Amino acid sequence: MNSSIQSVILATGSYIPSVTVPNEAFADHRFFNPDGSPFPQNQASILEKFQSISGISERRYAQPHEQASDLGYLAAANALQDSGIDPESLDYLIVAHNFGDVASGTNRVNQVPSLASRIKAMLQIKNPDCVAYDLAFGCPGWLEGVIQANYYIRSGDARRCLVIGTETLSRVVDAYDRDSMLFGDGSGAVLLEGQVSQGGIIAHCSQTHALEYVDLLSMNHSYAPDRSGDQDIYLKMNGRKLYEFALNHVPQAMKAALDKAGLPLSAISKVLIHQANEKMDMAILQRLFKLCGLDTPSPELMPMTISWLGNSSVATVPTLLDLILKGKLEGHRFNPGDKVIFASVGAGMNINALVYQF
Repeated sequence: MNSSIQSVILATGSYIPSVTVPNEAFADHRFFNPDGSPFPQNQASILEKFQSISGISERRYAQPHEQASDLGYLAAANALQDSGIDPESLDYLIVAHNFGDVASGTNRVNQVPSLASRIKAMLQIKNPDCVAYDLAFGCPGWLEGVIQANYYIRSGDARRCLVIGTETLSRVVDAYDRDSMLFGDGSGAVLLEGQVSQGGIIAHCSQTHALEYVDLLSMNHSYAPDRSGDQDIYLKMNGRKLYEFALNHVPQAMKAALDKAGLPLSAISKVLIHQANEKMDMAILQRLFKLCGLDTPSPELMPMTISWLGNSSVATVPTLLDLILKGKLEGHRFNPGDKVIFASVGAGMNINALVYQF
């Protein structure tokens, strides 16, 4: 391994769909419990409680003609344009997602050919040595793609890697499940390059807690009793247990990455965490500070986009990163020398964290 070469962020890109869906759009929805019984609270109470816990007031949905590969292409093109490099010089094109392309009006998953191959073709990259492949790792998929790209670069196998996270969760959720309000669509991308640098990726931690927790996020039938014969399956989660899992395991993984980097938490300028649930993310940060023996963190340490973008799975972290780097998230910026920690948790159950220096 060439220790003088570091994996550095050369450029970023994102695509935020144009369809804005406020919480009020769910005012006429009928929600049911897992056993098919109607939810007892009135709709106004449900929406109020949802926003107070999740922090979400609106989310973005893809337009009917857009699929996940389209969103991913737009984010990738944005990053490549900003970088000024020749796309033919890419060694790897890694696309993180969970459901492939899902056409509007269906929830049928289409993953052949791979989204990575589709996006490579859309970008008109001819070079066969640009290896394009998909990565399914739950919501932490984009960050895991960055970790894999770092290995390629540090080993000398690659110079440039493009890592994309793209998802259209709005097409795989159950409209009769309150959790459907959590999710949105979007895409984000990062271009990594091997450089002789004092910055770049410093350390990471990845984990899979499958034995006890594999079913916390899964696909299952609609909660609506009149759709019991429906063969379609939808994204489902055990919210309470997932919350407990995240609090018990994510801060530990973040501390493990910091320990590998040889850095105290006090050296971190920003925490870029998967935008899953505002209350949960704040609790994770507070638990991390407690774990490291520090006082309660300042809210400015952890920028958030969930209030207006919702949870777009693999797209949340790269979109957040892109918005900050381009000065589009008020009150947040990165300065040379700043050290940040990325973290995510999702289906599998998978966790990862990564320490980076600008």
